[in-house]
Amino acid sequence: MKALCRDCFQRGEFERRCPACGSLRVVAHEELEALSIAHMDCDAFYASVEKRDRPELRDVPVIVGGGKRGVVTTCCYIARIFGVRSAMPMFKALKACPQAVVIKPDFTKYRTESRRIMAMMADLTPLVQPLSLDEAWMDLSGTERLHGHPPVETLARLQARIEAEVGITVSIGLAANKFLAKIASDLDKPRGFSVIGAEEAERFLAPRPVGILPGVGPAMVATLAAQNLRTVGDIARADLKQLAARLGANGLRLHALAQGRDTRAVNPDQVRKSISAETTFEDDLKTLEALEDQLPHLAEKVARQSRSGQLAGRVVTLKLRGDDFRIITRRRALPLPTQTARTILAVGRELLAQELKTGAPGRSWRLIGVGLTELVEPDSVETDFFGGGEARALAGEKIADAIRARFGAGALTSARALKGKSSAED
Repeated sequence: MKALCRDCFQRGEFERRCPACGSLRVVAHEELEALSIAHMDCDAFYASVEKRDRPELRDVPVIVGGGKRGVVTTCCYIARIFGVRSAMPMFKALKACPQAVVIKPDFTKYRTESRRIMAMMADLTPLVQPLSLDEAWMDLSGTERLHGHPPVETLARLQARIEAEVGITVSIGLAANKFLAKIASDLDKPRGFSVIGAEEAERFLAPRPVGILPGVGPAMVATLAAQNLRTVGDIARADLKQLAARLGANGLRLHALAQGRDTRAVNPDQVRKSISAETTFEDDLKTLEALEDQLPHLAEKVARQSRSGQLAGRVVTLKLRGDDFRIITRRRALPLPTQTARTILAVGRELLAQELKTGAPGRSWRLIGVGLTELVEPDSVETDFFGGGEARALAGEKIADAIRARFGAGALTSARALKGKSSAED
């Protein structure tokens, strides 16, 4: 079987132990040198960066997050042994692991390290598609002549370089397409390197739950279960016409994925799918007025991000998390895509008022957020809507952007945003 040692990079026909250096860190697969699509995922990224900078925490459970009402942003693998997970409420995390060291997130530092890692990836191929600060797809097709070895060795050397130069570990999945590569990268964490070949894909996927498929959340899992589709194999074996009749185009997509087929290209130019901002309250809020006070600051934050990214959104979303930790999401499509806090705030307020009146009157809420989805390149906004003045609002907000760029982020903040920000925890 074709194999590669991840310590000395020896390649050959071996399986468990490297004949050159004796290392057991060997990746072996029949299709090893024929695959070129990879997914790289940093291991517990934020926590790993913090442990790197504070070596005394190496053997200590670390949680990145905080705040009395906050949630776990991420945690190290030691904390995970105690049951701590990302997005877990902090009080539950500390109950499960009271000895954990809690560190407030430093996103400026994390973005800096992310740029270093992405630059290393870009040195190897122009086809790098980031998914977030700590993960990305790569397409190394046609790079063997450039680097003098097949993609699997290029990736192993990248893994070693990140560990040596950045001081954190990453896991890599190598496969025939993006879907399989992302699954593979999660098979042997941390510091792993896993391979899923095209020939074995359908057999590998068959016994796994349908929730492993991208885009299949709890609601879709329930929908599929009602149709006796509980495993990926169930979907792969389902009649394609019946699946399409029940689920439309999504049924066709799931059927292809269930058989290990994914035609999506690694696209470095793919734009973000959404922009959002949210805040968790120190104490639950109940009244419409108190919740509305949180929206202006969040709307301005989303609008600034959309303008800086040269994007506009066709849909405004509202997110609420109740005192029972259940999340409610509401959305409204716009006549025209927007980049303005004015429109985001107006729609957010309408969605909030409607939800509190009809959906859950009298409930207590611990989090609120707003966002934009269905992002597009901004068009010229000449047609006013929501009572007029959209073009004027956009011009005014761009002037405010210019003032902040020149004098600092705190140089200009609206009174309504300050009112909400005073009690918010971003």
